[in-house]
Amino acid sequence: MAAIEVKVPDIGDYSDVPVIEVLVAVGDTVKKDQGLVTLESDKATLEVPSSASGVVKEIKVKLGDTLSEGAVVVVLDSEAEAAAAAPAAPAAPAAAPPSKPPVTPSHRAPAEPAAPKPALASGKAADIECEMVVLGSGPGGYTAAFRAADVGLDTVLVERYASLGGVCLNVGCIPSKALLHAAAVIDEVAHAGDFGVEYGAPTITLDKLRQYKEKVVNQLTKGLSGMARQRKVRTVQGVGRFVSANELEITAADGSTQLLRFQKCIIAAGSQAVKLPNFPWDDPRVMDSTDALELAEVPGSLLVVGGGIIGLEMATVYGALGSKVTVVEFMDQLMPGADKDLVKPLADRLKKQGIEVHLKTKASGVSADAKGITVTFEAAEEGQAPALAQGTFDRVLVAVGRSPNGRKIDADKAGVQVTERGFIPVDRQMRTNVPHIFAIGDIVGNPMLAHKATHEGKLAAEVAAGHKKEWVARVIPSVAYTNPEIAWVGVTKPKPRPKG
Repeated sequence: MAAIEVKVPDIGDYSDVPVIEVLVAVGDTVKKDQGLVTLESDKATLEVPSSASGVVKEIKVKLGDTLSEGAVVVVLDSEAEAAAAAPAAPAAPAAAPPSKPPVTPSHRAPAEPAAPKPALASGKAADIECEMVVLGSGPGGYTAAFRAADVGLDTVLVERYASLGGVCLNVGCIPSKALLHAAAVIDEVAHAGDFGVEYGAPTITLDKLRQYKEKVVNQLTKGLSGMARQRKVRTVQGVGRFVSANELEITAADGSTQLLRFQKCIIAAGSQAVKLPNFPWDDPRVMDSTDALELAEVPGSLLVVGGGIIGLEMATVYGALGSKVTVVEFMDQLMPGADKDLVKPLADRLKKQGIEVHLKTKASGVSADAKGITVTFEAAEEGQAPALAQGTFDRVLVAVGRSPNGRKIDADKAGVQVTERGFIPVDRQMRTNVPHIFAIGDIVGNPMLAHKATHEGKLAAEVAAGHKKEWVARVIPSVAYTNPEIAWVGVTKPKPRPKG
C-alpha cells in the first residue's frame, strides 16, 4: 500500500481558514485536482484540490476545523485506486446529446432579442487554444474557471486588470469593505465616551489608509493567483472581445493582441457604474464608485447622488472621515427594494451622524467652477418643490446603479443575443442562445451580487462539463455594510400585498 498525505497547498496569505464542507468520504476514489474540502474565509471560498489520484483511506479534518498551508487533509491509498481501475469493455457509442437541452428560461432573463448571425472564423493560427475560456475574473469568473479546471477542462481565464478578482476585488466590494472597517472603528471610538473611555479626535493619514486598503486587496488577489496556478488555470491579462463563435481577441495594455480559440466559453464580464449624462465627467471632482475608492482626498462637502447600497456605504466612509455628506435619492426611501421598516434605523442613524438625506429628489442641473460643483435639484413628483433647491459641493459621487457590459465584448460576432440594456439572456443552466457559450453574474440580470455570480459560475462550469444541473433560485440574500449593517432575503412587504 502506498499512502499519500494530501496537504493544504499555498493559499496566499490565508491562515486558520475554517472548513465549511467535506467533499469526500472514506472509500471514495478521487482524481488528481479533485476538490476534497471547501474552506471559507471572511473574504473568499476556497476548494483544496487533491495532489494525487487514489482511494480515500482516512480523512484528517472535520467541519469547523481551521486549516493553514501544510495541514494534512486526507490520506490516500494510491495502489487501491490502481487496482480498482480494471480495464473495461469498450462501450457502444452513445447517441449525441442535443446541442442545447430543453431547459426552462431563467426567471431573471430579460426578454430575448433576435439572435445575431455569428461572424465567420478568422482562419488565423491561434496564439492560445483551450477547452474552456472564462471572460472576466470577478467572483463569478474565478469560481467558474477553478471549477472548470477541477472537473477536468483545460481552462484559460481572461482578466482586464493586472491582478485577478475583477471589479469586486480590485475596485469594488473588497476595497470598500476595508474602508468601511476603518469607518466603523472611528465611529466606535467616538462613542467610547458613553461607557467612560475617552479618546481625542482622530487624525486621518490618507496615505496610510490607502496603503491599508491596497494591502487587503493585494492579499486576496495574490491568493487567487496561487489558486489558479494550483489548478493549472492559465491566466491572460487584457480586454477580450469575440471574433467568432469560437474565437476571442485579447488586447493587452500595450495594444498587442492575441487570438484565443476555445471549445466552450463562460462570459463573466460584469458591469460598470452608470454615468449620468448631465454631469461633467471630465472634472475629477465628479466621481463614480471606483473614483471614490481611490480616496484622493477627504472633501469638506460631498454630495452622493443615489441612496442605494453603494451610495450609502460610501456616505458612511466619507462621513466618518470628516466630510459633510448630503445624499439625494429619487425614490421615496433609501435603499429601494428593502423593507422601509428595515431601513428606518439606518436613516435615523445617518441623521444623528449629520448626514443630510433628501428623498424624492433628483439632480437636474450641474455646473463646475473653481468654487466647486453646483447642483440644482428638482422634486421627483411634478408640481412639488424640492426640500433642497441648490447646493455647491467640493466633490460629487454619482451612485445610481450599474449597467451590464454585454455590448462591450462584441458578443454579436459569436451569435450571442444581447438586450438593448446590455444583458445576456440565459436559461436555468446559464446557457446563452449559443449552446457552447454560457453567461453568469451581473451581465445576465439582477440582482448584481457577488454571491449570486459565484453560484452561477460553479453551475455553468459543471453544466459545460456535462453535469445535469440547473439554477433554481428561490431567494437571494442582499446585504449593505452600512452602520448599522442591513441584510434581507425573500420577498419584501410591498410585493406580496397585491396578491393577497
